[in-house]
Amino acid sequence: MVDSNEVTENLHDTERTLLHHLRAVRRKIRTHKLAEMDGQLTRGQRIADSVAATMGSWSFIIIQTTILFFWILLNVTAYVREWDPYPFILLNLALSFQAAYAAPFIMMSQNRQQDIDRKEAANDYKINIKAELEIELLHEKIELLHRKIDELCEREVVHLRKEVRDLQPRKPKLDKT
Repeated sequence: MVDSNEVTENLHDTERTLLHHLRAVRRKIRTHKLAEMDGQLTRGQRIADSVAATMGSWSFIIIQTTILFFWILLNVTAYVREWDPYPFILLNLALSFQAAYAAPFIMMSQNRQQDIDRKEAANDYKINIKAELEIELLHEKIELLHRKIDELCEREVVHLRKEVRDLQPRKPKLDKT
């Protein structure tokens, strides 16, 4: 694996400056995300995220399925005095109550996540524009290098032709008399 310091040492000053700038931008974005996620969340946002994370997990689904299974089993078999006989109106009421309160929490969490995604997309757009500009500059530099190489090659060809002419033996002029 190549060490980043080793790579940086082999770069020219402009390339090194660009690399440091891009690393700083990445650090800034990462720091911004962490600050946004850690300290700036309101209590309601933390609760909404917690509820959404809990209700969106396999453990919640398994636990809820188990509770529903035993609820129905106990009421159908009358193992315990039937507190919610078929068609399980109390169970339907409890599930409706749960859904009525869970939906707003989940929507709040999704809205906050959309805001975060929108900010990340805006940052990605800025980075893409900067990368496009840098690529354009690199293309211009490469084009300039190609032109310089072509000029040097042309000069060298002209110089070599001149040397070849100078080295060729000169034919004496013959008089036609």
